[in-house]
Amino acid sequence: MPGRKSAPLPRPTLVEERAFWRQGYRRVAGLDEAGRGAWAGPVVAAAVILPPEPARLRAALAAVRDSKMLTPAEREALLPEILRVALAVGVGMAGPEEIDALGIVPATRLAMERALRALPIPAEALIVDALTLPVSLPQRVLVRADARCLSVAAASIVAKVTRDRWMVEADRLYPAYGFARHKGYGTPAHRRALHLHGPSPIHRRTFAPVQGLLSGKDLPAPSELFSDLRSEIPGRWKARKK
Repeated sequence: MPGRKSAPLPRPTLVEERAFWRQGYRRVAGLDEAGRGAWAGPVVAAAVILPPEPARLRAALAAVRDSKMLTPAEREALLPEILRVALAVGVGMAGPEEIDALGIVPATRLAMERALRALPIPAEALIVDALTLPVSLPQRVLVRADARCLSVAAASIVAKVTRDRWMVEADRLYPAYGFARHKGYGTPAHRRALHLHGPSPIHRRTFAPVQGLLSGKDLPAPSELFSDLRSEIPGRWKARKK
């Protein structure tokens, strides 16, 4: 209905963090990744240790949500607040060549382990989104931990902003692909650029449609390369047809 406000997004809580704090683990790291499903670029992971101060965290990080639920501007605005409040933040990544060599799940674990090692103080316990890590620390693995746990939501923002900035830099090196817009994810424009220019050095060769293009199994008819331009730039398309 016109004028109707959308329901506010549910806030991630400190339920899991507090459970570890009660057991004596004060440095609890939340971990999440960004870029797992992209066709190009690294998978980036972040680890965030929040102080065991619930009242302060609820006030300072009231706007923190799963990064996928926030706009790019909201994520950028929240990043300095997370860095200011957190006890420690670590970031790690695994590049396209490692993803192709290991597979995306092992590469994601590798990025998370690197994020843990990058922490300036060691974590005592972990809350991880979806994946169990091969480390000798107590860990709580939860589906949608980025929406449920404040430390993981904070990590999701750090990982996403870091990766987005990386892809913007990559766009300067490889401007034909539009990485600054789609960040390496699958879009019609990205697919069209792949067909026109072939894979760049940062594309993941084992990911479809990159793999299909390299094998010759995903070659479109020439008209298909430009069909989506009709909806994207109808005025210019019509002008070119005259």
